Amino acid sequence: MPIEQRGVDTIPDEERTSGPRDLVSLLLGSNLCLGVIVFGWLPPSFGLGLWPSVTSILVGTLAGIAVTAPLALISLRTATNLSTSSGAQFGVRGRLVGSVVGLLLSLGYTALTLWIGGDVMVGTLSRLTGLPDGGASRAVMYTVLAGATVAAAVYGYRLLLKLSKVLSVGMVLLLLAGVYAYAGDFTTAAPPHTPYLLGSFWPTWLLATVAAGLSGPVAFITLLGDYTRYISPRRHTSRKVLWATCLGLLLGLLVPQLFGTYTALAARAGLDYAGPLVEAAPFWYLAPLLVAASAGSVGNAGLMLYSMGLDLDAILPRATRTRATVIAAAVATAFVFVGSFAWSVQSAMTSFVLLLTAIGTPWAVISLIGYARCGGQYDAEALQVFNRRAKGGIYWYRSGWNIQATASWALGAAVGLAAVSTTVYEGPLLALTGGVDCSFILSGLVGGVAYAALTAKGRTAAAGPVAEPESEAADPLPAPAARA
Repeated sequence: MPIEQRGVDTIPDEERTSGPRDLVSLLLGSNLCLGVIVFGWLPPSFGLGLWPSVTSILVGTLAGIAVTAPLALISLRTATNLSTSSGAQFGVRGRLVGSVVGLLLSLGYTALTLWIGGDVMVGTLSRLTGLPDGGASRAVMYTVLAGATVAAAVYGYRLLLKLSKVLSVGMVLLLLAGVYAYAGDFTTAAPPHTPYLLGSFWPTWLLATVAAGLSGPVAFITLLGDYTRYISPRRHTSRKVLWATCLGLLLGLLVPQLFGTYTALAARAGLDYAGPLVEAAPFWYLAPLLVAASAGSVGNAGLMLYSMGLDLDAILPRATRTRATVIAAAVATAFVFVGSFAWSVQSAMTSFVLLLTAIGTPWAVISLIGYARCGGQYDAEALQVFNRRAKGGIYWYRSGWNIQATASWALGAAVGLAAVSTTVYEGPLLALTGGVDCSFILSGLVGGVAYAALTAKGRTAAAGPVAEPESEAADPLPAPAARA
């Protein structure tokens, strides 16, 4: 299989051969891994029992999908990734905001996947072979996982799609076996000696809703376009792609996270998940657990690293996608080492997902407002001006920046960060929200309202909305849009 040569350039229609089923396979197969499973452990670690944990994950996931899934339609129209597509709203240089947000999101989730996967692999091998469960063993395992992930990400989309199709079947079987393996120890109560993290039920439940449920879909705000840019609107309707995105995110996030909640309660996992998970596993399940930790981690981290390479390629147009991917992998691996030996998993996960959700949500809302305004019609050539080191085009705005959109994002992100509540940082706006973390709602609301208000008078009439074909066999090709 040849190495993918495409970066963030426009994908020709003849190469856009994927379909909605491939999208579901990618979103399902890549998420059936310990890097996503571990988020199901967060609610019990906050002191919640079974049903409060399940409801927090379900509510957060559904809310996140409602905001995130429509973003997939943007790259269906532009044939490039979402960060580059956001140049229609932020300017061809201002789209660097999306590239940086995407890079940070992918960096954090890649590091987390390698971290948890490596820890479970070391613990499992320690029980199977007597491998010392220490820092040296973990360092070797992180490096091995990172190397395999780089190989998958460098080869690109086609290999990752094939890997996800295999994982979507294999990992489901492994998780089903895990349900049986941990059934004897399962309890509906929170782990012992685990009081409510924020002192009482509702603030803790809301924190779990954002940190465990909402964070899953939000992690994909810049990633969905990496997959839908390979789907042609000539052959597949927006409706089918949107429903495929919703289904893939729903199954791909709920299945592993609920498994994480189940195993966390069975293993009495308090402030640590990997250790109790391995200790509570029956001996016969250690080999399947090792496969899940290794293959699943490579599948998930591979897609995240692939996206990181694209975002870094967008920031540094002179860099090739392959070189950018290797650089991104080195940085992610460094974060794994720092996190493993310096931070607790719970604090690191909670803080990073809440902070990045506050930063990323207003960018997503502004991009969706722009999509609605232009009716899904973009000038694909004008979006590539920065990548070609040129100037001009309808998305040039002021020296390549849309000041109103950038300022709106910055305002929304600042308000979101000021409303965050974590174990290591609490924003000043918490005094106004009764100590409840409303960062997701406030950041998106403030960013979206500011963008709509600042650009209302300056808008030029956008082309009318694109009508869905009556046969639902395909969408018409997008026409160039007016500035929004």
